[in-house]
Amino acid sequence: MELAIRIQVEELPEGVFLATSDELPGLVAQGRTIAEALEIARDVARKLIEARREREGVPSLPTASERRSKTIVVAAW
Repeated sequence: MELAIRIQVEELPEGVFLATSDELPGLVAQGRTIAEALEIARDVARKLIEARREREGVPSLPTASERRSKTIVVAAW
């Protein structure tokens, strides 16, 4: 199963991009480009989901098939 989360990306005054997600608390990633911020966000999301899964079981996030726009696929199992 692939999980998908909605990511917000904003450009900071310093010229870097910040990626966060309201759906996955604790997800914060910064990159020099949008693509880099999203790549780092994907890695952070995987780690957060793994930690949550160890504590609580399967996280209650939408699957990739349930959502199509403005999301990144963060984990597959």
